Amino acid sequence: LLIPHSTDGILKIFKMANAMDMLDEAIADLEAKLGLAPGAPIPNKSASAGKKSAGGQKGGKKNDDKKKKKAKQQQPAKAKNAPANADQPEICKLEFKVGQISKVWNHPDADKLYCEEIECGEEEPRQIASGLRPHYDEAGMLGRRLLVVANLKAKNLKGFKSHGMVLCAAETKEDGSELVEFIEPPEGAPLGEIITFEGLPTPEPFSASQVEKKKVFAACMDGMKTKDDCVAAWNGHAFMTSAGPCKSKTIKGGVMR
Repeated sequence: LLIPHSTDGILKIFKMANAMDMLDEAIADLEAKLGLAPGAPIPNKSASAGKKSAGGQKGGKKNDDKKKKKAKQQQPAKAKNAPANADQPEICKLEFKVGQISKVWNHPDADKLYCEEIECGEEEPRQIASGLRPHYDEAGMLGRRLLVVANLKAKNLKGFKSHGMVLCAAETKEDGSELVEFIEPPEGAPLGEIITFEGLPTPEPFSASQVEKKKVFAACMDGMKTKDDCVAAWNGHAFMTSAGPCKSKTIKGGVMR
């Protein structure tokens, strides 16, 4: 231990002690502001920045995910049943399907009607009533390949609910009687195939309610006729399948209904 021999030395010692006390107070104050325990080491600045940066990136990713989710929610959802093209040719608003009669019987309450079950490549056969008893016997109906107008509203015909109609050609014979024949698809056309029209865009069929509301079938009737080679057509555009055109057996220039 050193003992000073003069008053100046004693004053120097007091000054040093005061300076040390002031320094300790400054350190304690800084520790308090930084939230450090007394005597704890000051954290490395670069490490702290790295943690902050990593946390920032993580938080940023969460924020980005939230923004993307919000943007996705704000995007307009695609309509599940988007309306069909209203500017397409009228005939393209109808849906004609290849079908085959698998069952037929007389309507119990209507002399001119047959009741049929028709396979159209759907889960269940379609039940359709047709006024063909004056033109075909049951044997001529059963197994017949034909075209079904598939997007018409179901109609109650004398207590039998008919889900569509079959397409036929007709002409008046010399004796004034009427000849009616089915419009038939070629043999290679699969059941359920949707008819297209030569020279026209791919059909975008309307819903059954749209067809009824817009009177689409009625609007198409004037243009539906068989050509000179018996091919079914609308304003000259042939009814087509993947296996070729659809035809009546013998009727040329006949109206189709």
